[in-house]
Amino acid sequence: MMKHRFTHNIFFTMALCLPIVSTALSVAPALANAFTASEIMEKVDAREDGDNMTANMEMILIDKNDYKRVRKIKTLSKDRGKDTLKLMFFVEPADVKDTGFLTYDYFSGEKDDDQWLYLPELHKTKRIASSDKSSAFMGSDFSYADMTKRVLDEWKYKLLKEDEVRGHKVWLIEAIPASKIVEDRYGYTKSVLFIRQDIFMVVRAVLWVKEGKKLKYLDIKKLEQIDDIWVGTEIHMKTNKGKQTIHRSIFKWDNIKFNQDLDESLFTIRRLEKGL
Repeated sequence: MMKHRFTHNIFFTMALCLPIVSTALSVAPALANAFTASEIMEKVDAREDGDNMTANMEMILIDKNDYKRVRKIKTLSKDRGKDTLKLMFFVEPADVKDTGFLTYDYFSGEKDDDQWLYLPELHKTKRIASSDKSSAFMGSDFSYADMTKRVLDEWKYKLLKEDEVRGHKVWLIEAIPASKIVEDRYGYTKSVLFIRQDIFMVVRAVLWVKEGKKLKYLDIKKLEQIDDIWVGTEIHMKTNKGKQTIHRSIFKWDNIKFNQDLDESLFTIRRLEKGL
């Protein structure tokens, strides 16, 4: 059976995955309670997310002592059928310049997504193994698994309640991994997703980390509409242990453009190693 993916992860949850077309997404108040958790997630899964996208991203990493590191990244994304190809190149600072990250995000859950990380100082491309996908991506609070869309059928959903986020009604939906394999891949034992009712978009999430008794908090601080597509252009993720915040990541996006002339040949290991 073919499985389906929904968008809620981050890096590409942020701009490559979180975008949704604003048309035909409004929910009449009388119908808001008529949806089951699975039906809501299917609508999240079914939304359009744009194609042939380019953007600039700023990654701000903040440790528990408020020391900041800033990294600037060029991103590209292209659909290949129902699959999505994604490419990132770090352009600043010097210690990460020319580092590249390539993802083949498969729509079907029949096989794991392919991910490769190019490390210029070693002149080496590393394939990210399934067992490593729960680890931190480039020192951030996001994991490698967070960089791809979740497979809809790999999670069990429960509608918890309704609430509000920044004046907009949301559903709170609990997502539990359907198997230990999924739990190990993502490194989360549970998620609670805050989904805006008018646009079927994940705008917040709480993630229970499997190891270390930690919680992660995702918050889409800024939304913009670009070419009739809603895009999360400022996304925050923090990791807490107990009451202490031990690390934070802020991803800011600008110069987002859809429908660009991107050839599929860009999304190869050869181009990953060549750079921009």
